[in-house]
Amino acid sequence: MFIVFNKEKINSYLISLGTVLLLFVMAFFMMQEQTVQTVAATKELPIYSVATQEKKVAFTMNCAWEADDIDSILETLKKHNTHITFFVVGDFATKYPEAVKKIAEAGHEIGNHSNTHPHVNNLSLEKNREEIEACSKKIEQITGKQTTLYRGPYGEYNDTVIKSAKSENHTAIQWNLDTLDYSGLTGEEMWKRIEGKLEAGSIILSHSGTKHTADSLDMLLSNIEQKGFQIVTVSDLIYQNNYYIDVNGVQRQQTKTNE
Repeated sequence: MFIVFNKEKINSYLISLGTVLLLFVMAFFMMQEQTVQTVAATKELPIYSVATQEKKVAFTMNCAWEADDIDSILETLKKHNTHITFFVVGDFATKYPEAVKKIAEAGHEIGNHSNTHPHVNNLSLEKNREEIEACSKKIEQITGKQTTLYRGPYGEYNDTVIKSAKSENHTAIQWNLDTLDYSGLTGEEMWKRIEGKLEAGSIILSHSGTKHTADSLDMLLSNIEQKGFQIVTVSDLIYQNNYYIDVNGVQRQQTKTNE
């Protein structure tokens, strides 16, 4: 028995096969995206970075130690006409209220970095809430503004920590680029660490009260700007509504296809 294929039948088979394959591929990627969102929904995550087409990065600075370099840091930021986010510990605010006031008056954003800088993964939900609330009150007393962003000490977080931040109306913020300035690196060494990984939506971590942050800040900001990035605060980088955080901690804009 012979089966005769003509050109029209072959084309018809190929079109049918191509359609089936296309539908299969589309279904596969839709399942993958749904899986990513489902997994992300089961584990509480902070925002490490933001998926964006805009060439913006957020520069952040934790304030937990000394304040001797704050004036120098603020002068450098003024020189670059740049505003960043300072994550301030409550104890720091108590010890250096004038420094916190200067940061706020210079137009920078102030985030919450806990009240006493404890290991928050070891604390209950209520104790975590107390840490966030106490810090926010101290900063409000100095600046007149409540905090809305939270960064756990030591970069620690778990479901309890993230839930406590949400219950206090704070968005939990991590980082995807670490200058390691607290380890005593020079500015050149810091830049070498982050240069190749710098991309739109990055959140950069630095600290006040370190050996080289203040004297390296001008160079770091200049190098970032020379790469065409705009340096903004965290609140100017992240999405405020209609977003989800994927399994890698990347904040993504919610769209109709993934709602």
